[in-house]
Amino acid sequence: MILEQALDVRLSAPGRGQIIITADMPEARQEARHVVQTLYDRLEHGLTCDEAMVQSVLRLRDAPDTGDEGDVIRVPRGSSLIPRTPRQREYVRALKDAGQYDLIFGVGPAGTGKTLLAVAYGASLLVRREVEKLIITRPAVEAGEKLGFLPGDLTEKVDPYLLPVWDALADTMGRSQLEKMREDGRIEVAPIAFMRGRTLNRAFIIVDEAQNTSRAQMQMVLTRLGEGSRMAVTGDPTQCDLHPRDPSGLPHALQILSNTRGVSITRFAREDVVRHDLVARIVAAYEEDARQTGPRDTR
Repeated sequence: MILEQALDVRLSAPGRGQIIITADMPEARQEARHVVQTLYDRLEHGLTCDEAMVQSVLRLRDAPDTGDEGDVIRVPRGSSLIPRTPRQREYVRALKDAGQYDLIFGVGPAGTGKTLLAVAYGASLLVRREVEKLIITRPAVEAGEKLGFLPGDLTEKVDPYLLPVWDALADTMGRSQLEKMREDGRIEVAPIAFMRGRTLNRAFIIVDEAQNTSRAQMQMVLTRLGEGSRMAVTGDPTQCDLHPRDPSGLPHALQILSNTRGVSITRFAREDVVRHDLVARIVAAYEEDARQTGPRDTR
């Protein structure tokens, strides 16, 4: 069992609702008791107690307020999400702190939850009608100027590049609720090129795969914020698909906005990967290769 191996304890369940913890060290028994109680607390929040949840509680067991309701992202008639690592908690708290942060960056490797948590939070705001629109934009780098030759309307042209976002929305909102809000125009998708000249009022905006924006595109999209709007920007600066002659706007924005009031930056690392254990090992392997071969141009 995960808890037994991680905490060096033995668990037994002699009766319904009863768990007996035995351990050689009192400290281990007390720690296991705290973890089990936290899992019960999360069940009371309506969350699912699966292997991923157990692992998240183990990661967060040294941090205070592990079961804090304020850390839960709830989507009415949808699912609930809770941070699984300390950096995810920092990120979620920045997303939910509308009084202090209107621009939230979440940057780091694949599988760290940066896009999923932003999408879930934006969906929760939309369903509760705290914003009028959820606007999702992502660079269609591969399409370039050929975007207009793709069949269909604007949404159909861009959808292939937004599938990860739509998957996250479907997971958090449910397919039927998602389709209704798309039809009502409350969820909007647009490539970054189509954001120019707009002022986005009373909306939650997600800029995904931001490492593939140019500096000019990044400046343009960040300045679209209007009255009552907030923005989450996600990306991995090491996975840039732009031409070497076109520097990425994400690391530049992180550098010049790091001390700007109203801006939060959460930098995820491989220990925050929660998608699959193998993903964390893949990230570690690439980091080790980079150390051995020297720095590379990530634009």
